[in-house]
Amino acid sequence: MQLNFKPKQSLGQNFLIDKNIAGKIVNLIQVSKDDLIVEIGPGRGVLTQFFCDKPASFVIVEIDSRSVDLLRQNLAQCTKIEIVHGDFLSFDINSLNLQKRRLKWIGNLPYNITSSVLFKMLSVHPLVQKAVFMVQVEVAQRIVSTSGSKLYGILSVLMQTFYDVKLVFKVSKHVFRPKPKVDSAVISLDIRPEVTLNCDMLFFQKLVKTAFNQRRKQLRNSLRSYFDREEIESVPFDLSRRAEDLTVEEWKKLCRFLEKKKKLI
Repeated sequence: MQLNFKPKQSLGQNFLIDKNIAGKIVNLIQVSKDDLIVEIGPGRGVLTQFFCDKPASFVIVEIDSRSVDLLRQNLAQCTKIEIVHGDFLSFDINSLNLQKRRLKWIGNLPYNITSSVLFKMLSVHPLVQKAVFMVQVEVAQRIVSTSGSKLYGILSVLMQTFYDVKLVFKVSKHVFRPKPKVDSAVISLDIRPEVTLNCDMLFFQKLVKTAFNQRRKQLRNSLRSYFDREEIESVPFDLSRRAEDLTVEEWKKLCRFLEKKKKLI
């Protein structure tokens, strides 16, 4: 069945129309029988159509009731696919019955919620083993950037702390309807087997955000609220550097140092 409905700008809908690219994206998730795969915003089901013959279980979360109606009719024979009508950003990941299955996420993410989805992923990172997303190309480049780059920022540090990240391939804006103003890229994120953050996750996020929100300032200025004035010179970090100069490992070490100092006060 095909329902004739226009994409909603308010939902950031740009539907992928190239089935070959859709198939490549689904193959990247490396489906196995022990997986529970969550698709975010399936839209008209260009990725979802490849799920029926895969051995895993699937949950697809769609906010647009028109898409839900279309998917329910087109996927009526695919009993392994559960369709959830709702906002993924409000969806309770802990409600999923994992039963030792590997949780993976996939989706052609609307540009306007990409960062929110990634921060949601971070909030439940021990559960999410792998993700494959189509995102705006600049966002993809930011996520995979390393220290010293102008694109290196909050998402770079936070995502790379917990995941091995790769920009797999770029996608032209001409394979979407409606056509967006920018190109996209497909990224793959695989959980690191041993994450040694060893400091509070929320404190880590706040620290990184504070510094990068004032990225032109030296750390002695952007993070001045974390230090007493008289102890600045005794801190075992070069605070004349800027946020973009620290590697992911250095951010983790700085977090551990500051959290330990906080507990001693």
